[in-house]
Amino acid sequence: MDEVLLRSLTPGVLALLGRRGADFAAAEDAVQEALLEAVRVWPADPPRDPKGWLVTVAWRKFLDQTRADTARRRREDRADEEPAPGPAPAVDDTLQLYFLCAHPSLTPSSAVALTLRAVGGLTTRQIAQAYLVPEATMAQRISRAKRTVSGVRFDRPGDVATVLRVLYLVFNEGYSGDVDLAAEAIRLTRQLAARIDHPEVAGLLALMLLHHARRAGRTAPDGSLVPLAEQDRGRWDTRMIAEGVAILQAALARDRLGEFQAQAAIAALHADAPTAEETDWVQIVEWYDELLRLTDNPVVRLNRAVAVGEADGPRAGLAALAELDDSLPRHTAVAAHLHERDGDLPTAARLYAEAAHRATNLAERDHLTRQAARLNTRLRR
Repeated sequence: MDEVLLRSLTPGVLALLGRRGADFAAAEDAVQEALLEAVRVWPADPPRDPKGWLVTVAWRKFLDQTRADTARRRREDRADEEPAPGPAPAVDDTLQLYFLCAHPSLTPSSAVALTLRAVGGLTTRQIAQAYLVPEATMAQRISRAKRTVSGVRFDRPGDVATVLRVLYLVFNEGYSGDVDLAAEAIRLTRQLAARIDHPEVAGLLALMLLHHARRAGRTAPDGSLVPLAEQDRGRWDTRMIAEGVAILQAALARDRLGEFQAQAAIAALHADAPTAEETDWVQIVEWYDELLRLTDNPVVRLNRAVAVGEADGPRAGLAALAELDDSLPRHTAVAAHLHERDGDLPTAARLYAEAAHRATNLAERDHLTRQAARLNTRLRR
């Protein structure tokens, strides 16, 4: 089969799908699926009209994916807006799909990316942002994963660790991104906890509940972000916090610490503080140290720098921040916050403006822009 021909046909097929009403990201995925089908079929049965064949197959793939997305959204709409405590409902097929997409033939990172795209409903851009890689890199990773599993039977489920990673990333996108998937992630994690007795499954469920309990306080009536220190703690869901803490305590008592339990412990310390000023930042730094021993993640180091700045002063936080790559998401925003706390308002204002320019989330961009404007107003007085 002529691969050059396939590559040359792809832009035209994408353009035709766009004229038929397909959005570009979905059309791109559909064309990738059609190209995989061409690789399989054309050597034995080449079409007379390659471009027409690709358009037809890609359009069918797009329609199939649209129907699947519609069915998934209907399942999400049936779920309660706020996940209720208590026993999990009967298990549906969604969790099983997570396990099947985490196929043993894939590496864990590829399995997570494929599952997030195929079942979780996230775009390639959102997945790339979660992994701190360029979108093109993630698109290639997902394409390779699709090619790997194109000829295998989905009869061997993947491991729990991969499914936990997928659920964690889906929740994070729903909690802080453009698509509301947090409630669905909690629902599925409840199901997983009912099926598997594992402290990290419990740790992930506790982490989700403790974060979700603060959701009502994260935004003002006009939709703008409210920083944790300024949130009205009376709006937090105390029942959900109590449930998350109880689940976490039971998991920690088993003495098999994992990264989700450590993250949940940090979230519990935030939730337990009656006011922002009473937050036990020293203990939070200690939990970040535990978390770094479990996973040397740059985002964890960034969050630890914030905690160090609160526990030991802004200059200690800036020293910890100086050890990190300044291209990390939120690095500039953290630097702005620490410089403001250190009294360097001109630098803080400049960094807030830079962070706003780099922000990919509209609410976060607006918040950082307001922070820069606030400091600039003070400096002009």
